[in-house]
Amino acid sequence: MFCPKCGTQLPDEAAFCYKCGTRIGNYAQQQASPSATVRAFAPASATNLKCPSCGAPITPRFGEMIITCDYCGSGVSLGDDGWKSIQKHTMLPITVLQQDSALKIVHDMMDRGLLHRHVQEQSKLEDLNLAMVPYWLVPVSARSTVVAADMAATAGQIATTAALAGIMGAAMSGGRRGYGGGGGGGLVTGMVLGTMMGGGGIGGGQGTKKTVQLDNNYNFPVVALKALTEYQPSNYEFNLDGRTLFDAKKVKGIKVLNGDVGEEVAKNQAKTLVDQLQSHRAHEQYHMIQSMTTDSDVGEAELLHAPVWFVRYDHKGRKVILVVDANSGEVLNSIGL
Repeated sequence: MFCPKCGTQLPDEAAFCYKCGTRIGNYAQQQASPSATVRAFAPASATNLKCPSCGAPITPRFGEMIITCDYCGSGVSLGDDGWKSIQKHTMLPITVLQQDSALKIVHDMMDRGLLHRHVQEQSKLEDLNLAMVPYWLVPVSARSTVVAADMAATAGQIATTAALAGIMGAAMSGGRRGYGGGGGGGLVTGMVLGTMMGGGGIGGGQGTKKTVQLDNNYNFPVVALKALTEYQPSNYEFNLDGRTLFDAKKVKGIKVLNGDVGEEVAKNQAKTLVDQLQSHRAHEQYHMIQSMTTDSDVGEAELLHAPVWFVRYDHKGRKVILVVDANSGEVLNSIGL
């Protein structure tokens, strides 16, 4: 059992704590009648928990809100946010544990497309390592306002203008190609370009614009180790369904890397990367963007240790590096491919 005041582990028959002198008293009765448990709230600033009745360590699973002490039966409530507000260090389980499985994923990635046939077979494997890598998971809500040209309307205007200009050009040229034969073509060019630019050409006019809202929520991962900055993913999110509280004993034999990037630095980096990602996604949807502004809200970050395979090849003198999520089996980054 444990001292209810200082948490020191004691023999089951102890009447007093040998460290602080607290009288253990009717501890055995507490064990016998767990229905008379005490419910306590853990402070939001806590990094670990002890039972308020007997001092025993409490190790809830991620997401639990009410925990019963295994030693005395007391109940501990963690509030509406559950353990997430207490413990911000989690981990993902390893599902791709064998090297052959990792290489199979890499092969499928490297052999994708006609230009990459047999790339892996033609490359020399130089390094293959599995490690638990620290990432800051930064929740970011991004709202982008995009002003873009209406492609359908613009295409219709160009076609109409071109047809009209062709008729006018033919009429004005009167078939005289020696002197004025090129006039129609010049007129067409001027009017088409004017329409595309949104106002020029003969007759002026304004191009059709539309304003759209691009809203996305991210749980953006920022690598928490400066030495691995070059492997920072730009458009990847971990599958967090199976994450648990961090416990190094669960990954014995796997190297656990320590982070050296602080939470505030990670938040700023996440905001910058999300802005870039919003711009990229906007340009994928709208090809003629005239202006774009993004406002982002950044929440509290969570430290996540994720299992990652680092695979390095030499392909005809060029380094090819692939970073594989050993939980989902997906490639989260590639360099040189």
